[in-house]
Amino acid sequence: MPTYEYTCQKCSKTFEHVQPISSERLAVCPREVCPRKIWGKGKLVRGLGGGSGLIFKGSGFYITDYRSDSYKTAASSDSKPASESKPSPAAASTPSPATPSKP
Repeated sequence: MPTYEYTCQKCSKTFEHVQPISSERLAVCPREVCPRKIWGKGKLVRGLGGGSGLIFKGSGFYITDYRSDSYKTAASSDSKPASESKPSPAAASTPSPATPSKP
């Protein structure tokens, strides 16, 4: 059910009220909310509510959380050690003799 924000024109009290969309809007300030000693029966104006934001609780969900066992074994067999995939630093620092360098 949505939460509506109302403001009383007589006592200037602003409050929120939870009610179904299909029900009629409140017309008079409720006795429980009115700050006056004697219930003022002020006319209410329904404001525009900002709504509520989404709150995500927990660690979250990842696509890899639900992978099958066959996928996990294939992925682990395809992975290569880090030493095979990187070139050696000595080979990267020496220039190739086939290309002449211009000053």
